[in-house]
Amino acid sequence: MSSAIAVIDFETTGMTPTQGARATEVAIVLLEQGRVVDRFQSLMQTGAWVSPFITQLTGITNEMLRTAPPAADVMREAAPHAFVCTVLLSRRIYPQAPSHSLGNLARYLHLPPTGRAHRALADAEMAAALLGRMQQDLCTRHALPWPEHALLMQLQRCSKARTSSWLAQQAAQASLTAG
Repeated sequence: MSSAIAVIDFETTGMTPTQGARATEVAIVLLEQGRVVDRFQSLMQTGAWVSPFITQLTGITNEMLRTAPPAADVMREAAPHAFVCTVLLSRRIYPQAPSHSLGNLARYLHLPPTGRAHRALADAEMAAALLGRMQQDLCTRHALPWPEHALLMQLQRCSKARTSSWLAQQAAQASLTAG
């Protein structure tokens, strides 16, 4: 039985919480067997000020956030399912990629655009497309059955140096169970 995997993206007022950055938007895309089965998106009020640079980058304004629901309410409603980190996975699956940022990976893998970059739903949908592509590539390149959440979690924790041997071991185990 397949389980859903949540792909989550946040838009923020800056790069790090230690420097005062706060979330302004969250989006979640639920995948089952590589297909989108549900979506959630919301702006959220954290009381943080949005700089003109961030507004230009994301399109999110201070005015938009004044009427947004409180972040705690949004996160309670979102209550994410099991999730994986596409950055960690991409470093294991595509070590040759010139960059592991979402936009650069999407271009590297020729994934179709999903909307305005730096908006949570478009980025979450792009990350979901990337995750589906990674699952597909794990099947075709490494002879694995469809990689569910547990396997993806193990893979993202695997060291880069051990990834190839770990994938070969997983393929051998899958072959034994299938045969």
